[in-house]
Amino acid sequence: MKGKQYQGKGLKYITVLPDDYDLAVTYPLVIMLHGFGANMMDLSGLAPVINETGYVYACPNAPMPFDLGMGQMGYGWYPPRGQSTPEQVREAESLLAGFFDEAFLELKAVPGKAVLMGFSQGGGMTYRCGLGRPDIFAGLVALSASVPNPQELEPKLPSRREQPIFVAHGRADSLVSLESARATRKFLEGAGYLPDYHEYEMAHQISDEVIADLVPWLAKVLPPLA
Repeated sequence: MKGKQYQGKGLKYITVLPDDYDLAVTYPLVIMLHGFGANMMDLSGLAPVINETGYVYACPNAPMPFDLGMGQMGYGWYPPRGQSTPEQVREAESLLAGFFDEAFLELKAVPGKAVLMGFSQGGGMTYRCGLGRPDIFAGLVALSASVPNPQELEPKLPSRREQPIFVAHGRADSLVSLESARATRKFLEGAGYLPDYHEYEMAHQISDEVIADLVPWLAKVLPPLA
């Protein structure tokens, strides 16, 4: 697979394309949002693991730089662990809305033939930015993620709540609690969704078992190009 970096109007991002990418063909699109402290490269390595030929992938870089110490720089969608303001979250949502438009245009993707996926804080942004766009995203994937106050999502929910949602969480996750993931699941189910919810014997990570369950789910919700 081959990657290319872009400086978008609001966010930097990379695309990952099949080696034999054909400009004349419309591919289904998978957008992947990294977690706090990582960058746009973090989830791009999942692309060949998921499917090397049947999708195109786009991975944006979160807007806020953070000094992680020891000379390490990471990025976040907003400050972590309850330090964010509603304005910072709204700004991240606005930047992602602009990125979605750019990515669909750049990759000639079709609304409804895309999935939004996120890990950790990026999974929280997946909920925030994906639930209100069922016409654009055929499904959502939240990995080791939750929304601290899931009732915040209520204004974003469409009248029809049939969007498939894959959720994976580790029982030993010390960064995003299992209780918060279960609370988000409970909210979604109470709102009428039927999330495909999984718990694993893992910490804050994406394990081989997660991928083994995710890949067939993705192929069903968003079939890869034959």
